[in-house]
Amino acid sequence: MPDKPNVVAQRLAPSRPEAVSRDAAPAAAPAVAAMHRHFAALGRKQVRLMEVCGTHTMAIYRHGLRSLFPAGLELTSGPGCPVCVTPTGVIDAAIRLARIPEVTLCTFGDMLRVPGSTSSLDAERAAGASVRVCYSSLDALDIARAQPDRQVVFAGVGFETTAPTMAATILSAEEENIANFSALVSYKTMPQPMRALLQDQTVSLEGFLCPGHVSVVTGSQIYEFIPAEFGIPCVVAGFEPHEILEGLAMLLSQLAEGRAEVEIQYKAAVVREGNPTARAVMNQVFEPVDAEWRGLGVIAGSGLALRSDYVKYDACARFGVSIPDSPPHPGCSCGDVLRGAMRPEECPLFGAACTPETPFGPCMVSSEGACAAHHKYGVAIT
Repeated sequence: MPDKPNVVAQRLAPSRPEAVSRDAAPAAAPAVAAMHRHFAALGRKQVRLMEVCGTHTMAIYRHGLRSLFPAGLELTSGPGCPVCVTPTGVIDAAIRLARIPEVTLCTFGDMLRVPGSTSSLDAERAAGASVRVCYSSLDALDIARAQPDRQVVFAGVGFETTAPTMAATILSAEEENIANFSALVSYKTMPQPMRALLQDQTVSLEGFLCPGHVSVVTGSQIYEFIPAEFGIPCVVAGFEPHEILEGLAMLLSQLAEGRAEVEIQYKAAVVREGNPTARAVMNQVFEPVDAEWRGLGVIAGSGLALRSDYVKYDACARFGVSIPDSPPHPGCSCGDVLRGAMRPEECPLFGAACTPETPFGPCMVSSEGACAAHHKYGVAIT
């Protein structure tokens, strides 16, 4: 029997400041009941789904949503944390750029403590390098305007969510002739890694909770090959507790009814066609290239590089810095966690040698990393 709303309210009651408030329980209760009903209709003991988005990962942990799942529903985290999927070589290149005396390197806060081969941007800043935290590439461009005597490099990582802003920043630099701005570009695109996961014989998945932020730009249309080619249902969900639970209930409904479609739970922000204006700006500045993903290897056409008209803004080319082929830290299992082959607590280093204070890999550093979320909120995963 599914939980009654008053039981759900008790289980959603806050036990720590980050927990969901009681006010969320009325919205969540119908979705929880639907999840249990559809799971029961399947008549199976286990179903394995994946949430692709790192923001979903953190929300699921923070709100303790797994405690509301039917027994036997396993939800594993996927490669949707942009900092986590960035290979070590890109971190090493950012460190090399930061060591150039005339460079001010700007990046997101999550990038500072990600370990490179021998150092981190945080360590370089402590040693005297000019490293600054920015909320967007536009902030870095403001710094370049204000400090024309400095070379300002923005180390950009992300998906289609932030790539249009990076593209708009470069167009602004071009229009204003801001010659002291450049970028280390490490943007990646969905849904190519989802195809790679489905082709991986060591990973078994029955449905995707698709990323909401990415889908605002791309639209839900990019996932349509998944049910068509693999018979796997997809649901694009929002980020509030009840939205995530509704998305999972919709996935279980498709499985129970023998359907495989792309559905949108996050209708407040996502449409099938996405945002063509944002994509046009992105496509004007970037072109698709093969890209390396931590844990997944090189995936064809899954990265973005500057087109020839804008290559003068490539920081690596400007300063003669190459992106090395750097292996991950020995013993780090971030790659396996990102492809759903290992749970964070199954890594031998988790919580012992590898902690947020002494991270061995980016999944323990990023605010969207599964290891960081599991370590902070400490709830069992099914």
